[in-house]
Amino acid sequence: MTKPTIQFTSILVALVATAAVLAKPVQLESGLIQGELVEGTTVQVFRGIPYAAPPVGDLRWREPTAVAPWEGVRSATEFGNSCHQGPALAALINEDLPTRSEDCLYLNVWTDAIGSETKQPVMVWIHGGGLTLGWGHQRGYDGTHLAEQGVVLVSINYRLGALGFLAHPLLNDEAGVSGNYGLKDQIAALEWVQLNIQAFGGDPNNVTIFGESAGGTSVHALIASPRSRGLVHRGIAQSPWVTSSNYAHLHKDLPTVGSATENGRQWIDTHFDGIDSVAKLRALRAEDVFAAQEAGYAVAVTVDGDFMPRHAVDVYKRGEQLDVPVIAGTNTDEGTIFQGMLPFNTPEDFSAAMQEQFGDHADMILDLYPAEDARSLFAAKTQLITDTWFVQNTRNMLAGTAKVQILSNGWQYHFSRRAPQSPVLGAFHGMEIGYVFGNLDPDASAEDRALSEAMTRYWVQFAKTGDANVEGLPAWPAYDPDSDHHLELGDEIKAGTGYRKEAVDVLNLLWKPMMTLPEPEDPAPEGPAPE
Repeated sequence: MTKPTIQFTSILVALVATAAVLAKPVQLESGLIQGELVEGTTVQVFRGIPYAAPPVGDLRWREPTAVAPWEGVRSATEFGNSCHQGPALAALINEDLPTRSEDCLYLNVWTDAIGSETKQPVMVWIHGGGLTLGWGHQRGYDGTHLAEQGVVLVSINYRLGALGFLAHPLLNDEAGVSGNYGLKDQIAALEWVQLNIQAFGGDPNNVTIFGESAGGTSVHALIASPRSRGLVHRGIAQSPWVTSSNYAHLHKDLPTVGSATENGRQWIDTHFDGIDSVAKLRALRAEDVFAAQEAGYAVAVTVDGDFMPRHAVDVYKRGEQLDVPVIAGTNTDEGTIFQGMLPFNTPEDFSAAMQEQFGDHADMILDLYPAEDARSLFAAKTQLITDTWFVQNTRNMLAGTAKVQILSNGWQYHFSRRAPQSPVLGAFHGMEIGYVFGNLDPDASAEDRALSEAMTRYWVQFAKTGDANVEGLPAWPAYDPDSDHHLELGDEIKAGTGYRKEAVDVLNLLWKPMMTLPEPEDPAPEGPAPE
């Protein structure tokens, strides 16, 4: 055999060894798909599965509709498009931004259970990104490790920004309501799970939704929405982003945010001329809508009398959310990466801003978040963001579980592990995700790997049983407002009580007018009144 032949044979062997191993086709309601085996595991991954029709053309700014069936076997080895967004998140996480398109309603499945007689619990991951950024197949969301622990893992895309959340008078006239299209995409994905997940070895009667930041906002909203009934059986809200301004009423101005309809009308009128019909609205080029969004678009969940009959904060206060168990928690230093978003850079500016926002009560806020110099200002801003964007309504969400007495238990966590290579960031926003998914850096310490393994086991156990406690790990006491337990996940794992309680009690008192919100009018019924 000549040397070139030997080289060719070696190359051929290498190519065969590294080639993806295709999985056996799986039958869905819409047709056959074929994924592949994750190298070195028994997990199969199915990428880029369409769960709804592309929301383009006449389907833009409408509720998602069923995907069209296909013939033959559809390849599911490549991830789908991401929804329209800017490059900020991709740059932050050092990933290439995937191809962006309005045609972006795809999901991914990791499973080790196809053909199993015992159906596994399903975990549906909802990505974060302020409802304007992110995609379901970011590198850190790889579901292989979770699938190896005995769950079927699903990650989803959903419409973002203006394309996902615009409310507008023309859309109201057409459908009675508008906004929340991205959240309705999430409902469509959960309906897809009900129809199809058994083909992957999953149990449609045991579905846990979990997400971080805006994904936690989504979990917060979905559990508060009657549209989720029968689709969601457990929820995990990691650092849910719920503030006094990222929920807006469809028609009424609230103390901290204008009506979603008026905000949408003003935004369209500012960026586009002559939009006097729904047809012209839908005829706008996606690239132009996206460019206008990048110039400034205040995304909000709409209290619309439909998907969200009442403000979700009020729903939890009344105990009217779905009767499902909930894990919810936050990180110690959520605010470090958002420092630049607060428009004050000196203690004097900070004090003036608090005086303007809280008036006669400003001293109470300044006592909670003292700032006398640059160092203490950094700490004050970090804690203010941490408490007001994340901790306050995480605790309020958990308090609501105590008002639903049949199935719902709450489990609070506090993630305190500081970033080993970035101590100034501390336990920053989103840091816990890698621990939950088991996707740490290759050079992670033994301590970090042990914490990750524990968190994965807690999350999976909760998905399986609705109880977060795992044999062999520290006990995780259930949450109730009286005992106020939480589990700290950090350098050590230990139970505690009263995490940020005093601060949240003050915030709830001061912000009560902002959170006691009017209910929306019922939308006009379509068609003749029932007899």
